[in-house]
Amino acid sequence: MEIALRAALIEWLAADPALVAELNSVTEETPLRTSLPWLALASSASADWSCKTAPGREVRVALELHCRGDAPDAAAALVAAIEARVESLPRTQPTFSAASIQFLRARAEQRRESRRAILLEYRFRLLAA
Repeated sequence: MEIALRAALIEWLAADPALVAELNSVTEETPLRTSLPWLALASSASADWSCKTAPGREVRVALELHCRGDAPDAAAALVAAIEARVESLPRTQPTFSAASIQFLRARAEQRRESRRAILLEYRFRLLAA
């Protein structure tokens, strides 16, 4: 279910016209030659979340946004759009259904040359379809 969630999430994010207009890439891994800003699914991990009637997984996903900006709120609107899109992922997917989608934490960091990295972590509780 973890791999299916990763694929569904990347496809869902890449299908948003507002995000596509702002981002140069939405990928599963850090893009090799893409200019900023871009969004990548940095990592995921899963654990059992089965119930009596269906197998399940709790999947934690980290998304990483890389952009430019000197001001602390340089990417605030873009981060809000990403969060809204993640939380609106359709609950019913071909191989699983999402019982819950929960924001866990975020981390922002200023890097050299006006670069910013923002990490968004979510927890998805999934049941097999």
